[in-house]
Amino acid sequence: MLAIRLPEEIEKRLAALAASTGRSKTFYAREAILEYLDDLEDIYLAESRLKDLHVGKSKTFSIEDVRAQLELANRV
Repeated sequence: MLAIRLPEEIEKRLAALAASTGRSKTFYAREAILEYLDDLEDIYLAESRLKDLHVGKSKTFSIEDVRAQLELANRV
């Protein structure tokens, strides 16, 4: 269970969208959170990998190295 307080303008926009589409405000709030959560997880993963790279816990590979390792060198 999650309860959130929204600014009045956002609440009005959400209510108008729900009323005009026949869906609930909860439906749209859930959809927005799920979409944004995917983006946030990607951002935090990228930041974590970048930190690992900076401290030497990880390294990068050129596209040529990846292609060679996967035997894709002659494929387009």
